[in-house]
Amino acid sequence: MALDPSTSRFPYPSPAPSPPNSINLDISAPASSIAVLASSRAVLRGKLTAATIVISQETGKITSIFHSVLPASDFPSGTVYADYSPHTLLPGLVDAHVHLNEPGRTEWEGFWTGTRAAAFGGVTTVIDMPLNAIPPTTTVAGLKEKVEAAQGRCWVDVGFYGGIVPGNASELRPLVDEGVRGFKGFLIDSGVSEFPAVSSTDIALAMAALADEPTTLMFHAETIPPVADSVGDDVQWSLPPLAPIGPLNEYATFLASRPSSFETYAIAEILSLAHVAPNLPLHIVHLSATEAIPLLQEAMANGVKITAETCFHYLSLAAERIENGDTRHKCCPPIRSQSNQDGLWQELLQEDSCIKTVVSDHSPCTPNLKLLPSTISNAKSSSLDNSEGKGDFFAAWGGVSSVGLGLSILWTEGQHRGISIEDVVKWCCKNTAKQVGLENRKGDLAVGFDGDVVVFDDRGTFEVGEEAMLFRNKCSPYQGMTLKGVVKETWVRGQRIWERDGAGFGKNGPSGRLLLEKRH
Repeated sequence: MALDPSTSRFPYPSPAPSPPNSINLDISAPASSIAVLASSRAVLRGKLTAATIVISQETGKITSIFHSVLPASDFPSGTVYADYSPHTLLPGLVDAHVHLNEPGRTEWEGFWTGTRAAAFGGVTTVIDMPLNAIPPTTTVAGLKEKVEAAQGRCWVDVGFYGGIVPGNASELRPLVDEGVRGFKGFLIDSGVSEFPAVSSTDIALAMAALADEPTTLMFHAETIPPVADSVGDDVQWSLPPLAPIGPLNEYATFLASRPSSFETYAIAEILSLAHVAPNLPLHIVHLSATEAIPLLQEAMANGVKITAETCFHYLSLAAERIENGDTRHKCCPPIRSQSNQDGLWQELLQEDSCIKTVVSDHSPCTPNLKLLPSTISNAKSSSLDNSEGKGDFFAAWGGVSSVGLGLSILWTEGQHRGISIEDVVKWCCKNTAKQVGLENRKGDLAVGFDGDVVVFDDRGTFEVGEEAMLFRNKCSPYQGMTLKGVVKETWVRGQRIWERDGAGFGKNGPSGRLLLEKRH
């Protein structure tokens, strides 16, 4: 009898009566203590295969996996059992870039609404960014306020990033000890006064403080290069360029004000400082400009520990298709040309790509801050509440709302790019879990991992209406689009928390946990 200890795989459907002690095959446990999920299609360890997954409902951990669909009769009477064939079982997604904005700006988003939206789309872990909440997560005191606000309000598991701002270098190690999953800083104005941009001196201080810590230092990599007439001095705020190339409600005008050189200059600056902490992993958030890819590839080849992420919107939306005034598309760095999108995909699909992860960068606001005109197609009434309707890309808040839609967005666009469901798992589950130090419990379906499972109908479609946008403010560039790929159910640690065709979120309330253990 051959037994694969990494997956508890047996060559026949019924388990051996005396398995090795290293394998937990506790299918004789009381029926109420396990859940069994099976399908002819499941992604295990990056490969598509048939599987039966046994999860302890006491520990929330996967205890056994079989590479075949075992019948319900193989388990004690009354066991929670479902065969989801032909739908695909995926690891729960880890969205490593989400702004939940609580406390302080809960009218923009909050733990309750943001994590429900995540669960709807198969995201079982979100990592909350350090800014847009008040206070920001730049001190231990600020983290504790955020943790208190999150208690009992999370439908999925939530981790937290810390922030780097001028003058907080002494707070960084204590934040690591308190369990933050990484740190983020801006090289350009963030748009909120309580989270100012960092200088090269600030970055060097942060690198020195974190040089030997188990963490990741991440950057919003835009910096204003030598100023040309078409670039304003304060482009993240409402001030237009000194000499705009066109009307302020035209997307082309906004795009010209955030050229790709903003990203390449910022990344070059970060790389010039990497020697300060050569063992510290560095990460570029929401990479947009393909011109930066050669810089990152060269740095990786020279041994610099740097990676990048890109976002669902950069891989699915293009400047040429953005209607004038449709400020739902405004974000920074901006959505660029179709050819730029093609270049991002080309890099993403490379085996040695510098782009390791795909995330939402869900950055919502209240509809009035988007200044969306009523003439915009597919804009529902809730997107226009209290809006002045100017369509001014410079005055509107920058951020795309999409948490919980990303899996379907990526799968829809990927149909034209030749991707596999295994690719999606790599970019949105395995690699995002690794980015935040959760690779030993999240991002895969394996024995000992959390029982976070998504039931995915890869052929189903749905229209993005208000019922599909569970985030607080129903204002997104994906409104009205038809997406391919439907999340049928979401399980977190062996408990079904979302069921599309049944009870929805049920009656048990949120049971997500806060991930506050220190990284190792």
